Amino acid sequence: MHTINEGGIMKIIANEYSPQEIIKIIREWTELTQKNFGATIHRSEKGIQAFELGTRNYDVKTLLQIANVHNLKITIEKKDK
Repeated sequence: MHTINEGGIMKIIANEYSPQEIIKIIREWTELTQKNFGATIHRSEKGIQAFELGTRNYDVKTLLQIANVHNLKITIEKKDK
């Protein structure tokens, strides 16, 4: 996993990962099981498994909900050409 630790802040470049990898990385950062992580956002363990396997897609609303519940910041930056 290619995470960057800058001054105790964990970062990833989301463009380098699939959606299922991103959700799994976020869950692993929370140090929660799929069941407990799901409970924090009102999803079942099976729902989180489906996100992580890529058999179900999550939307931006779900990602923002996760960010708000788990004190994460989502940043979008424009790359230099």
